[in-house]
Amino acid sequence: MRKFIVSAAVALIAAVSFAAPSQAGSYSYDYQPYCFIKKIKSYDYYGNVIIKRIKVCR
Repeated sequence: MRKFIVSAAVALIAAVSFAAPSQAGSYSYDYQPYCFIKKIKSYDYYGNVIIKRIKVCR
């Protein structure tokens, strides 16, 4: 009886672990990511300011 309960618990855990990633892939068609432009200021070898603009989406 104890082996049956342990094997049932292992089977349940395995089924849940496979079901969770399949839910992660589903998304709504109305979803639009939030994007913004981030400015990064750095300096080159000669001390000139270089500003890079990077698009960041979440």
